[in-house]
Formats: sequence, structure tokens, C-alpha cells
Amino acid sequence: MSLSELTRHSFQSDSVIGLYRSYPGHIVLQGYLEYAIREGMLSVAVFVASFLQASRSPELHNPATLDMLCRIALDAHYSSGMPPIGSVVSYSESSIVVLGTIQDALALLRTAHSLHISPSHQLASSASELVILLLSCVTDMSQVSTAQAMVHFADTNDMLQTLRLSPDVRHVLETFAMSLSLIIGDDAKAAREAQMMQSLQLALGKSDVLGPSSDADTVTCGLVLHNLVRDTASLDINWLIPSNFGAGSGPEAVACFVAILRWTSWTPTLFYTQMLLSALNCVSQCGSTGLYTGTFSLWRAFVIGRLPRLFVMFEKALEAEGTTEDEWRAAMQAALTAVLQHSDLVARCDHVASQTGGAQSGSEYMQEDLETPRSFIREFLQHLLANCLIDHTFAVTMDHMISNENIPRLRMEAQDTMMDLESYLESKLTAETSSDDAKLLLERICRDPGCHAAFAQVIHKRFTSLTGASDVELPSHFSKLLYSHEAALDIVSLHVSVSEILSHALQFLSDYDCETVGDPQTAVSHLGDVVLFVQSTLARFQVPPTDLFWSPAVIYAVETLKTENATAFTAWFKALFDSSSEGIEDTILRSTKPKTLLLISATLFSHAISARADKKMDADVLNNGVSYFTGPLLNWTLVGVVKALLREIQQKGVSAAIHLEVLQILLLSPSCPRPVLNLCGPGLLRLLSARKAQGIAETSRIDSASIRRVALQSLGLNQAGGWMDQPRLAIREALQSARAGKAPSIDIDRCLTITSPSKFIQLLWSELSVAASLGQMEDSRRMATFILVVLPRSPGTPRLLPLFFHIILPSLITTIDQQPQEHAMDIELMVAIVSSVLTAALHLEWAMHVVCQDKYVLSPSSMSIARKLAEDLRRRKHSHTSAVIIQRLAASPSFVANFPVFMSTEI
Repeated sequence: MSLSELTRHSFQSDSVIGLYRSYPGHIVLQGYLEYAIREGMLSVAVFVASFLQASRSPELHNPATLDMLCRIALDAHYSSGMPPIGSVVSYSESSIVVLGTIQDALALLRTAHSLHISPSHQLASSASELVILLLSCVTDMSQVSTAQAMVHFADTNDMLQTLRLSPDVRHVLETFAMSLSLIIGDDAKAAREAQMMQSLQLALGKSDVLGPSSDADTVTCGLVLHNLVRDTASLDINWLIPSNFGAGSGPEAVACFVAILRWTSWTPTLFYTQMLLSALNCVSQCGSTGLYTGTFSLWRAFVIGRLPRLFVMFEKALEAEGTTEDEWRAAMQAALTAVLQHSDLVARCDHVASQTGGAQSGSEYMQEDLETPRSFIREFLQHLLANCLIDHTFAVTMDHMISNENIPRLRMEAQDTMMDLESYLESKLTAETSSDDAKLLLERICRDPGCHAAFAQVIHKRFTSLTGASDVELPSHFSKLLYSHEAALDIVSLHVSVSEILSHALQFLSDYDCETVGDPQTAVSHLGDVVLFVQSTLARFQVPPTDLFWSPAVIYAVETLKTENATAFTAWFKALFDSSSEGIEDTILRSTKPKTLLLISATLFSHAISARADKKMDADVLNNGVSYFTGPLLNWTLVGVVKALLREIQQKGVSAAIHLEVLQILLLSPSCPRPVLNLCGPGLLRLLSARKAQGIAETSRIDSASIRRVALQSLGLNQAGGWMDQPRLAIREALQSARAGKAPSIDIDRCLTITSPSKFIQLLWSELSVAASLGQMEDSRRMATFILVVLPRSPGTPRLLPLFFHIILPSLITTIDQQPQEHAMDIELMVAIVSSVLTAALHLEWAMHVVCQDKYVLSPSSMSIARKLAEDLRRRKHSHTSAVIIQRLAASPSFVANFPVFMSTEI
């Protein structure tokens, strides 16, 4: 896309801004908008209003894009030399319209505080600057009604209380709130403040609309634990989620625990009892067959090696409430006493440990390092004791053999060398360690939870020491080990921040220069291992990616490439796709940075395929150039290439035969890296399904069945399961587990890679409605609460909570109103879900505020969602369903104490 191409079309501000959804942070779009404003084609005021309104869309919630658009507006204003009125707001604009624009700007400021912002983007600062300019344009408030003022006052006051704002923007917002309070008047303001104070008291009692009070809730606890430790169905692909709310991120995981304690009103003893029962249920469900195949090692690592540490952090987070350490210890010991009376559950855990916890079948070290399978419960008690969660006397009472347990051999070896465990493991994991020896050591580490924390620190130290390093062999060695041995990476992520490890790897890649290395081909291949590790881990752990090393599937017009990139493109195109080329020489490798090669790879393929389609290139020349990307020298660039090919095939339809042939060569190559298949599998399956549905026949040269099989295998699926049916099956399997008394699991983010969020919520409702009619009302309520309240791990995934209340719920109410007698059970379920979800969301917000110290701001808040819901329900004057919902909610003292907006029952 070039500037000349864009300017051939008539200017539409919304359309251009909308292009940022497909081209986040694109410099050509930036240049076009700046040109349009500079030449008078677009006024600053119109751009500001359009941009702020568009910024509410989750599809534009990319820090680079939003910051770029903010800076365009701010730079245009400052360069104009005009005051804000007449620049960011037109002279003739009414106060009502200006207030609407300000509300959009405040929404952008909330978004800025909720996104993961890299140091290179100052979105919060830019958004604050824009808010200050817009607020200075509010001069006449006489047209603002009391009701409008109350809405703006509530939003502004909520931001002042929940966000860490800069002093400048806080000052203008406080002034704005004071002006609004004068319009509201003393009586209304007092009522509003009383309402807000009541909301902060967080009533903990249950009521009828929240469902019957229960001391047992394996559904919620099981879903939360599975959300910390994510497992998939087959191929032994384990997904651990430490992005923001996984086990490796302590405060956020603890906030979830605190929210459960508040939402359920459990005592500490009851909380520990339910969490331990759910954890043991998860362990007992592991085995050699079925849904939880191959997950025991991961669950053992979590329950034994990480969960006790999270409990310590949990108790510390609640210190202010006055519960003493002795009282917490007594609660844990009472919980253990109750849990260990479930002898069948304990026996199942030890049985799973004996079946799957020993040495791996076929391991070369099996005979020399075989240890008698240890008692799972005994190991767990040892780690609780080591973390001072129980005392020694109690531990011996529970298991008199606990003091006689042998120290695992790996830790004994460390003691024999007079080294601490971390130093010993560090000495064993060096660049000189062979790949086989390193993998053997990783297997031994994985089998001993007592080594996990030390091992994680070794890996953390290796990556944090990369800054300024010139040796690429060591980081390549560790990167390949980790992306090849997923269990080891799972263990690391249980104990340290994967985001921090990735940031150091990214910095190393950005700084590395091949010019001085002796063998650039080997160096580039080693760098490729680091790139593949970064790309696969970014996706696997849902860490917000950087645009560059995510290898975006962007195909550039050659004339838009900057000088350095254009030079590299020309040189590489000649080396790869010129019939007279002698191959890839060392000089081109020395002169090209890895990030440049990632940037131009998709464009190289696109231009080569176009040349072949125009008969300007022979098939042999094209295939020869493509073959370079099937080997270790260049196969690390394929994520962006494959995604770009998928998009072009989708756009071109029947005329994409060459694209498909190239895609087949890349994907069916035995050396195609597994991370490439994992990252591109969902898009590939969607494409194949769409082409089949459209009746597009493939040529005889295209083996669609093999391509589909490779994609399914990369995602842990098989040919028997329908890809598009996976979300429905996931919901049904979770409900079935709950019905059987097991700890259920559902991977929400995986479901959302297959279907849209709104379709997923509609599917969820239909399945829960059926389950509730069959007697699973409580299971349905708890599952809906977890799915709608839990935060998405993928940075591009919108929260389901506001989508449910603002889009899906109104349509459900309309449907039920048409046949209310046939949907009596649905109304009961709807009331239960609404009350439970809002209450749980409120407690999660409070827990995050206390535990995470305002690191995360959930927007919109449960209070604002409840306020809008109440308004929508009251607006439906002739809706029977709305009347029942609001009457039932208003009848609950605890719910009304949390959400006073429901105090009135008038419709």
C-alpha cells in the first residue's frame, strides 16, 4: 500500500482509521493522515472525533496504533498555533457534542491503562494530553441536564478512584467533576455518594438470586486451577498460561484466590479445603488415556512445586485483615485433615503417580536413575512443611514416614559436590553440554518438583545475562531446548515471568550484529532458534507481542520500503529468485539484520509468486528460492510468510493456485519448525474449511488432506473431531465433568481462535440452558460466572463480560419475551447468571486493586455495567423478562448493597 494508491481514492476519515485494524501502526497510513490534515482535506476536530469514537473498538486496541493516532492529533494541534477551541474542537460545536467526545477520550484513557504498553509507546501520556485539551474546551455547561451530568460525574469519579493518573490530568478531572457536581445539586450528589460508598462495602452474604449457599464448589475452583495450568487433549501438548493470570505471575493468581474467598464467603478453612480437593481432583484425572493424557507431570509440578508458594503469597495479601499466621496454619491443617479423609481420592492420586510419575519409558537413563515412585501426598506435605504452611508435628501425624523419605538423586548429587542446587544445575547446563545430555537432565529435573524453582532461576539468569553478549551459540542452545521440551518451559513459567525472559531475548536479537562473526550461516541459523523460541512462546503463553518479532504477515509495496529495507529486499530477491544467482553468500548474511529479514520475507514471497503468475519466472527458479526456507538457515522467518500466504489465498480464491503450491512445499517439509505449525494451524484450518464450503476445488498437485492433517496435529487434534465443533464440545465436556463431580476445564482462548466472541457466548448460553433444564442449574451458573468474568489471555481478545451484558443479553431477553411460558427455566438461569457474574466481577476488581496495586484496571467496571443494565431493563417497559430480572435483583439485600442502582424496582 503506497501513499499514491491511497490518495487515488476519495478521503474518508473513518475508512482510513479502520485500515489500522489490518495494518496496526502502519507508517503509510500515518503519512496519509498527516498529509490530509496538513493540506486541509481533514480538519483536526473531525479527525479527533472520528479517531476517539473508533478507538472504542477492541480491534484497534493496539498500543502502537492508538499512540500513533494520538500523536497525529496532538502534533497537528500544536503545529496549528491555535487554541484547543477551533483546533481539536470546532468553534460551533455544542457542549453536548463536546462532552460526548470527552467521554470517548476518557474511554481511550481507560484503555491506555489496561493495555500492556512497551517503553517505546507513551499511550497513557498521549491520551492524558488529549483529555486535558478537550476538557479545556468545556466552557458552557448550561445545556447539560442533571441526568447527563450524573452519568459523566460517575465515570469521572470512577476514573479518579481506580486509575493511577498523572497529576496534570487528575487536576483537570477533579475540576471537571466539581463542575458536574454543581449541576447535579446537593441532594442528588449526596444520594450518588451514598450509593458509591455502599458499593465499596462489598457485602459478602449470599442471597436467593445468587443460588443456594454451598460449602462445596469444585466447579469454580477447578476452572480457576485449570486456568492457571492449561492442558490439551492429545499429543502431549501442555499449555501453561502465565501471561497475566497464570501460575508464574504470583500477584495476579493470588488476586483470583482472594476474589474466590470474597465471592463465596468461605472461611479460610473452607477455602483451603475446596482448593485442595479441587487440586487433587485435577491430579487424579491425569492418566495414560482420556482427556488428560500426559498431563500428570505438569500438574505435579504445579500442585507440589508452585501451589504452596501461591498460598504463602495469598496469606500475606490478607495480612491487613488481622488473621494471624497461626490461624492460617490451623486453617490449612484442618483442611488437610478433612481432605485426607477422602481416601479414594488420595489413592487415585498415588495411583496416577505410580503409573506415570516414574522414569519415562525408553529413557536411556531409566536403569541407572530409576527411583521408586514417591507418594504424591507425602511430597505435597513436605512442600507445605517447607513453606511453613503446616507444622512438623502435624505433618508427622498425617504421615509418620515423612521424615524418612529419601532425598531425590539429583539433589543428592548437588549435595555431594558441595554446591547449592541452582549452582549445580547451572554447571550442568552449558553450551558444551550435548543436546542428548541436556534433554536427559531436563527429564530428571521435570520429575523432581524440588528442583523446579532452582531450574527456573537458572533459565532466568541465562536470558537476563544476554544483554551485550556476542556468543549466539549459548542462547540458541537454551532456546532450542525450551521450545523442543515444552514440559521444561512449563516448569519455568510456573516460577518466573516468561514476559521478562522474552524481553531479554528480544533485546538480544535486536542488538545482535552478524558482521563480525566468522561463520554467518551458522550464526544466522543459531539466531533462528532464538526467533522461533520467541515467536512460539509469545503465542503459547499469550504474551503481548512486539510488532517486529511477531513476524507480521505484512506485504509491502517495494516503493514504500525504507532505504535499508529496500536495499535488503533487492539483494535477497536476486539471491533467491534470480536464475543467474549462485545462492546465498556470506556477504548478504553479514549485512542483513534478523529483524530486516523478518520484515521483508513475506514481501519476497509475494513478489516471486506474482512474477511466476505473470510468466516472468520459471517454476524451477521459484521452487529453488522457496527451498532455502525449508532449511534451518531461513525457516525461522516462516510465521509471517505463511500467514501472508493464507491471507492472499483467501483474497484471491480460485486464482491462488501458485500460492497453494508454495504453501504446501513449506508446510509439508519435514524440517518445517513446529512453532510455525502451531502458530499458523488455526488460520490454515479456517482457510481449508472456507474453500471447501465455497466449493473451490484444488488441483491434483495440492494435497489438502495432508495439509489439514499437519494443521490438526499441530493443535493436538485428530481427523475425527470437527474443528469448528471444538467450542461446543469443550463446553459439553466441562459440563459433563461437573456433573460427574470432577474438576472441569475449558480453554476459552482456544475456543475464541475458532469462533467469534459473540457466537461463543450465544453457544455457551444454548448449552447452559439445556444443562439447567436437566438439573445442572448450579453448575451452569458457576461455569457462566467463570467464563464471563475471567480475563482473556490473548491481548487481541475482548472481554466477554461487557459483550454478554450489552449485546447478547438484550437479544436473549427479546427472544424469551416472545414465549415467556416456555422459557421459565431460562429466566431463572438468567437471573442467577446476572447476579452471580456481576458480584464475582466486583470482587475480582477489588482483589486486583488490593493485591496488584492498581497494575490492572478493568474497563468497563462492574459498576458501570450494572448501571447500564439497570437503565436498559427499566427502559423495556413492556418486557416481562426484564421486569422479573430487576425485581429479583432488587429483592436481594446483598446484591443491592453491592449495586445500589438496582434499589428501585420501577420499570
